[in-house]
Amino acid sequence: MIRFRKLLGAVSLLTLTVATPAVPVLAAPASMGARPLYKDASAPIESRVDDLLSRMTLEEKIAQITAVWTDKVKIFDDRLQLDPSKLAQIFPHGMGQFTRPSDAKGAFSPREVPGRNPRQTVALVNALQRWATTRTRLGIPILFHEEGLHGYAAVGATSFPQSIALASSWDPDMLREVNAVIAREIRSRGVSLVLSPVVDIARDPRWGRIEETYGEDPYLVGEMGVAAVEGLQGKGRSRLLPPGKVFATLKHLTGHGQPESGTNVGPAPVSERELRENFFPPFEQVVKRTGIEAVMASYNEIDGVPSHANRWLLRDVLRGEWGFKGAVVSDYSAIDQLMSIHHIAGDLEQAAGRALDAGVDADLPDGLSYATLGRQVREGKISEALVDRAVRRMLELKFRAGLFENPYADAAASEKITNSAQARTLALKAAQRSITLLKNDGMLPLKPEGSIAVIGPSAAVARLGGYYGQPPHSVSILEGIRAKVGTRAKIVFAQGVRITENDDWWADKVVRSDPAENRRLIAQAVEAARHADRIVLTLGDTEQSSREGWANNHLGDRPSLDLVGEQQDLFDALKALGKPIAVVLINGRPASTVKVSEQADAILEGWYLGEQGGHAVADVLFGDVNPGGKLPVTIPRSAGQLPMFYNAKPSARRGYLFDTTDPLYPFGFGLSYTSFDLSAPRLSAAKIGVGGTASVSVDVRNGGQREGDEVVQLYVRDKVSSVTRPIKELKGFQRVTLKPGEVRTVTFTVGPEALRMWNDHMDRVVEPGDFEIMTGNSSVALKSATLTVVP
Repeated sequence: MIRFRKLLGAVSLLTLTVATPAVPVLAAPASMGARPLYKDASAPIESRVDDLLSRMTLEEKIAQITAVWTDKVKIFDDRLQLDPSKLAQIFPHGMGQFTRPSDAKGAFSPREVPGRNPRQTVALVNALQRWATTRTRLGIPILFHEEGLHGYAAVGATSFPQSIALASSWDPDMLREVNAVIAREIRSRGVSLVLSPVVDIARDPRWGRIEETYGEDPYLVGEMGVAAVEGLQGKGRSRLLPPGKVFATLKHLTGHGQPESGTNVGPAPVSERELRENFFPPFEQVVKRTGIEAVMASYNEIDGVPSHANRWLLRDVLRGEWGFKGAVVSDYSAIDQLMSIHHIAGDLEQAAGRALDAGVDADLPDGLSYATLGRQVREGKISEALVDRAVRRMLELKFRAGLFENPYADAAASEKITNSAQARTLALKAAQRSITLLKNDGMLPLKPEGSIAVIGPSAAVARLGGYYGQPPHSVSILEGIRAKVGTRAKIVFAQGVRITENDDWWADKVVRSDPAENRRLIAQAVEAARHADRIVLTLGDTEQSSREGWANNHLGDRPSLDLVGEQQDLFDALKALGKPIAVVLINGRPASTVKVSEQADAILEGWYLGEQGGHAVADVLFGDVNPGGKLPVTIPRSAGQLPMFYNAKPSARRGYLFDTTDPLYPFGFGLSYTSFDLSAPRLSAAKIGVGGTASVSVDVRNGGQREGDEVVQLYVRDKVSSVTRPIKELKGFQRVTLKPGEVRTVTFTVGPEALRMWNDHMDRVVEPGDFEIMTGNSSVALKSATLTVVP
């Protein structure tokens, strides 16, 4: 997303009390009759849309494919409360979409202008719907959309771990639960559309948006994406929105996760084969397996064509090959950027024409480009049939959401379910299952005794990650540890360093903290830890040091993977004390912590763990929870190794002078406080036909003394093929919980979908030959068997 500008000034929002707008009802045309078909809930949706479209003026149509965000301030008074008398004057043709009703006044920083709580949001939504349905000519309700990447990005909502952390759980069922809570909290405020999940594969950790993804692998991202959509919308392929659910928006189509130079919105230097083998599969899986109703195009260009003007991508592939029937919405201001950034349009009119022709149905967040379409239709530059096509798809969303029958929300119900005890319990569970143990020389789990120094820039603050909400209370690691040990151990704290002067993700300017001040803080930390028995040290990012770079004045990508500022100096100074050190990484992207990895006694990767993250970290540190997460991305040793991902081609990574091509940590890696033994894979058949299947069984034994989780992973390699294939590809995984000594057999099915490829004619086929079937608990710890596919 991109916001337009920083709006200053703290404003306290008062509870909205909106009277029925005193706006005259516009006269209905005689052709409408007593009861129009579009208002008949028993009629087929297609017929209702046909009837409504036939009654709409061109201006009313344009209103349905645009949105209101920055202009929302025009309908508020000085206290940011709705002034109903302004609605008919400013929006005489109705309102299609309203962007983020929970925010205060459009593009803003939550620290400067607090957003609306549940009751205030519902009051605004209901007042706007009352006006739209009773005071506009046709009574078309408004479609509201919000952000919900890892929790509703609003005041009071539950904050779950960031997407890359949730992916580290390798637990689609849990992700489905998380998104069900997100949906419930958002829908309770009268909102029917959420702009998530992100199913871009992330193949460049310099890119600040990597935290928003489910990792680097198309299969893992696809499975997590399907689970997220099912949580938001419900299982199955029904196109009707059930109670307590919201329509998901699949984003960003596509190539967004490997931008040139790792900079956001940069060109995607990928071929059609690369798209089809890696970037397309997660989108295709969601489209074909769920009832997804909205897809968002990506900012970047592919082979010279920006996605918002790409007919092949949005029409031929998305709708033609995959059968998508819903609406395509723009990323924020991306249609405008066809003019301002990509320069394939000379003005907003041309930008609107290219996007509409390509198949973009709604212009978010403000509709600046699509506002020109009415004039263009009248001048004969644009066919009204193209406008009707887009309007139809947006109206269908409203009908399928049931907004014509019940557009209103219940404030009391919203308050009751928002950040409920059940939601907080799930946030804790999600954080616990997301933590990945990268190293442990025996220091962990800690005993709650003696003295423990808790140090670091993320020790006393709960970092939530990009598109964060504002939960009622977030638990820091320091709070979590203190709550865990009580009076059984002495806890001392020191900040150690600051990373950035500010940690507000929304704020534009980013300033690294003063090195001289950090040296002073390091000295304080050394003194605090000098007499402690053990050290727990947090290192990583703030929400500013790695984030979405949505504008030239709001950057978030970095050319280095090293720790920002004096964090390495802090580690070195504490290491010199000779104390055992457990490092907890709290970050938005992989960090090349080579020296830390060599010298720390234990390392946990937490990413951003949400509002209950402090309790979850303490649970893992002290052994109440046995970590079972696995990395959803490869962690490089340095930026010089990039691009680095596990499913490389055979010719890649011959070697470097003076360094290794091995990653710091491989994809799928994660340790436990217990030990697991995995058998070699057993095949139900050594040979199958090109359309056949075989079962792959793996015995997993917990050989340690603790209950724990293991993630069994299945990889496939085509040994000889007509075009080059990756050295391995993930095609299955299952997370299992085993008691000490317990043995369980995990079974996968390998068939055409796991074995197929795009040949030299770009046909998707299964080629006869030998396939290596590999199973293990990471992408490098694998045992194999050979499966032969015969014609």
